[in-house]
Amino acid sequence: MLRARRADGAPVGPADVDPHATPGVEAGKDDGVAALAARAGRLAELQELLYAQSTRTPASGRAPVPSLLLVVQAMDTAGKGGIMRHVVGQMDPQGVQVAAFKAPTPDELRHDFLWRVRPHLPGPGEVAVFDRSHYEDVLIGRVRQLADAAEIERRYGAIRAFEAELAASGTQVVKVMLHISKDEQRERLAERLDRPDKHWKFSPGDIDERALWDEYMEAYRVALYRTDATDAPWFIVPADRKWYARLAVQELLIETLEGLHLRWPEADFDVAEQRARLAAS
Repeated sequence: MLRARRADGAPVGPADVDPHATPGVEAGKDDGVAALAARAGRLAELQELLYAQSTRTPASGRAPVPSLLLVVQAMDTAGKGGIMRHVVGQMDPQGVQVAAFKAPTPDELRHDFLWRVRPHLPGPGEVAVFDRSHYEDVLIGRVRQLADAAEIERRYGAIRAFEAELAASGTQVVKVMLHISKDEQRERLAERLDRPDKHWKFSPGDIDERALWDEYMEAYRVALYRTDATDAPWFIVPADRKWYARLAVQELLIETLEGLHLRWPEADFDVAEQRARLAAS
């Protein structure tokens, strides 16, 4: 995976990343799958440690209880579902919520575009995962011209302010673009057509969107450039190899949670006293 901005501040876009590469990993598929399984326990432990923070009220003047928001964006077939099953699924459902944002409803369209995502933000100690997100409104919104240029421009600023607000309140914001190649997408769509058990995952509209591939890559480039920030970083994850994308996102979550330097909450009761009561019961 690669940050959407180099150390010198230069932006990195989809065109700069090989979708078939495995940066940072020299192993092949078998070793990658084994590594994913081996690290599952660590991810689960860290998520439990995060959730444990919500059981104690922080003292006055201390930092708020942290939380984590993972945003996953991608073209069709890039593997969002696999991330949900094989990475997010490694964590305890208690304390984890997943929200998938599809085309907005008439009610949602009557509000500002950020209105529908706010109810799904993580609470203290929680992990929230957006399977598609508020970024749809500057991706498909831009490509399909669902809003005029001035409104799209306003949305970039609104997103940046929104995510800065989340970071200031204690939410770690991590954004991932699963970057698949056009050739790999063709193969995955063909598989869905070839297999009756995959027909339910295919939509003729997928081919319509595919015809606008270059426009979407440009929309991603601009969105990443305009909204990448230290407090809400973008990561481009090569996704032609499913095993690598899953391993990369898992490691990203582990690194983010380890970076919080959390400790188990201290007991707010006398442990020795409660041990004696238990022994006598």
